[in-house]
Amino acid sequence: MRKPRALTMGDRLAIVAPASPFAREEFDRGVEEIRSLGFEPVYDDTVFERRRYVAGSPETRAAAIHAAWTDPSIAAVIGARGGYGSAQVLPLLDRELAQRACKPFIGYSDLTAVLTFLTLGCEIVAFHGPMLAGRLGRGADGYDADSFERALCRLEPMGELTAAGVESIVEGEARGLLLGGTLTQLLASLGTPFAFEPPSGYVLFLDEVGERPYRLDRMVTQLKQAGLLARAAAVVIGELPRCDEPGGDPTARAVMAELFADFPGPVLIGFPSGHTVSPAMTLPFGVAARIIAAPQPRVVIEEAAVQ
Repeated sequence: MRKPRALTMGDRLAIVAPASPFAREEFDRGVEEIRSLGFEPVYDDTVFERRRYVAGSPETRAAAIHAAWTDPSIAAVIGARGGYGSAQVLPLLDRELAQRACKPFIGYSDLTAVLTFLTLGCEIVAFHGPMLAGRLGRGADGYDADSFERALCRLEPMGELTAAGVESIVEGEARGLLLGGTLTQLLASLGTPFAFEPPSGYVLFLDEVGERPYRLDRMVTQLKQAGLLARAAAVVIGELPRCDEPGGDPTARAVMAELFADFPGPVLIGFPSGHTVSPAMTLPFGVAARIIAAPQPRVVIEEAAVQ
């Protein structure tokens, strides 16, 4: 995996919208938060384009990403919002340009499609981290500034990451290349030229929001039948907000515990990255991670994500 250059204070961060439109007030608050972190937010009027449920035409959205990659004054690229639409952009993205630029790309949710394109399609480390709408725009309530800085600005491994709600479903310890994202998007990629096809021995991170337990069951079953779980050495599952059955029974955690009960490696659940009810941590995809599922469960990022 190629590693992007570490960010430093004053760097320019390009804001792009590969997926859905967003509320302008959330965008503006996110812009101010980027400034408060010591970076300069950069965007043009195309980020505000609308086409029904997506943020402009696929060509416009892809062109904005290409512009950020080709502009030598831009240090990194960050998404405005998830939702839907990133898959429309993938056929238009230039792999060689992405590899030459090798800039940090930050996003989650629907932008899982772009993270997979970069990590598995271009062999570049990418970042499952906060976007403007719903995360940066909420300040400290929306994202974890410490892990953001440790992932993107430091030349040493992030080390141990955990939170109060993280639990062990299957105990054990394993190490591998950390990859993944939102479960819906990973499965939607299968059968396409941009399929999530991880190497054997990887660590799978799964995020999801607003999917009832039977839908989670269906998607994890598909993961198993597609052979993707058999390749994984360990699994880390997110907080799964709004995924419990109405009325509270069954809960998403209970269903996931059943689905992964026979997994041969360690499994954690409740890790706060992506869709969370607590401040969302930033995870680097494409670096070595060790998963420790024990009475004190934790994710250990063993390799620096930037250089």
